[in-house]
Amino acid sequence: MPTSQLPLFEIRESPIAGKGAFALQPIPAWTRLIEYTGERVSHEVADARYEEEESAGNTHTVLFSVDDKTVIDAGVNGNDARFFNHSCGPNCQSRIIRKRVYLETIRAIKPGEELTYDYEIPNEGETEETARRKWPCQCGAPNCRGTLLLPPAPKRKARRKTTRKMRRRSETRGARTKKKRTASRASRATATKRSAKRRK
Repeated sequence: MPTSQLPLFEIRESPIAGKGAFALQPIPAWTRLIEYTGERVSHEVADARYEEEESAGNTHTVLFSVDDKTVIDAGVNGNDARFFNHSCGPNCQSRIIRKRVYLETIRAIKPGEELTYDYEIPNEGETEETARRKWPCQCGAPNCRGTLLLPPAPKRKARRKTTRKMRRRSETRGARTKKKRTASRASRATATKRSAKRRK
């Protein structure tokens, strides 16, 4: 565990986008940093709240889809978790535990490093050109995808039917319908940053 009395991180200007979270001391792997908080609303409310801005091309929201019923809007009563930027080569990850969302490190962090996680926004069939234009990524990681969207899932070959039907349960965080995913994420959704921009 960190031994310093300093806070684990601070929020300041980021070379990736807007503001970001930066480590103030060495942080071990698998350290829980912060809970992602904000107003909990339904997908319908989240869609309606930002649909106009989404249609205008503003995909920078701070919405986190918890499950099929709940979205956390960090733009309303949210904390510093909304400032964590996306990276295609992250040093943190998000975890949903009992309907609460936490950000934690996945490796040892050095002082001064920006704390990032992969927003894992599902690609709903966008072409690479569209994805890069609508959901651009500037994380600078060697493996940067150029977009916040995950690559399209490869098509699986049809399998023969068997007597036992096997289903693989999706573990995708906050799986939603196409419309709802598109309207509510970018910050996996801390892309982010409508609320960050409002606070600059």
